Amino acid sequence: MDSFNARDLDALMAGFTDDALWVTGSSVARGRGELTELFSGAMEGLLPTLTIQNLLAAGDQAACQMTETLTVAGEERTFSIAGFYRLRDGRIESAKIYREGRAEIG
Repeated sequence: MDSFNARDLDALMAGFTDDALWVTGSSVARGRGELTELFSGAMEGLLPTLTIQNLLAAGDQAACQMTETLTVAGEERTFSIAGFYRLRDGRIESAKIYREGRAEIG
């Protein structure tokens, strides 16, 4: 999360497997190329930050409740989000993210 909040894309991507899957609402990103594009666009356009509220991890699975603050059309917005992760060798293999309200920013 520190790399995400610092907008350090290289450090963030090091936390994912090469074949990682990321699902948010109806948006799906597969593999390092699509994930890099997704996070790069978000970091530049939405200026997001995350704050962990709760984290539960067991074996190869984790669940995390967070607060996300981002900027949309010049207006700062805050959402509750929940993420459910599957891990492989200590890196994220897949994630399903649920945002309060609706998943797509608009």
